[in-house]
Amino acid sequence: MKPSPFDPGRFFKSACLFESALIVVAVVLGWIAGINPFASLQFSGAAIVSGVLGTAPLFLLFLTLQQLSAESVVAIRQLLLQTLAPGLQRCNWADLFILAAIAGVSEEVLFRGVLQPWLESAWGANAGLIGSNLIFGLVHAITPLYTVLAALVGIYLGLALDYGGERNLLIPIVIHGFYDFLAFLAIMRIYRLNQIKKI
Repeated sequence: MKPSPFDPGRFFKSACLFESALIVVAVVLGWIAGINPFASLQFSGAAIVSGVLGTAPLFLLFLTLQQLSAESVVAIRQLLLQTLAPGLQRCNWADLFILAAIAGVSEEVLFRGVLQPWLESAWGANAGLIGSNLIFGLVHAITPLYTVLAALVGIYLGLALDYGGERNLLIPIVIHGFYDFLAFLAIMRIYRLNQIKKI
């Protein structure tokens, strides 16, 4: 297995800083577009429950992909184990939760809080949903399949934004953050099991 190109010792701080910087990007783009990135963020117990429940389909997809042996799927797994896992395995569960929460907030504020409504106002709801998530897929372009999967996940999150008929950014934030947390735990577990097998 190739070593991670990232410094595992500085992974947590670097990842938190990078993800946090996306909020600044969202605020600047929101200012340019005349959009308040937090306008549709409404705190409610129902939104949190919807977000937690909405995580299940994504995590089931993640678990399913762990079982597939297709070359393109194996390539994604290997890449995550080589690049992400060495840093994750140095984190405790609280670190992983914090990182996942920051990623959930920052990426959703940028993509669902600014880009989706901005493109919707210019091209309509469907084009805004698809366009913003094509961009979401492209910024996650670590392999061609991963790009497609990320775009589809983005569309799912974009649809969750309007779940229940009222736009609420909290729902995709909870889905994204909780999914990342579960995926981080799973990746770290797989990595540690692989390390034990080598001993």
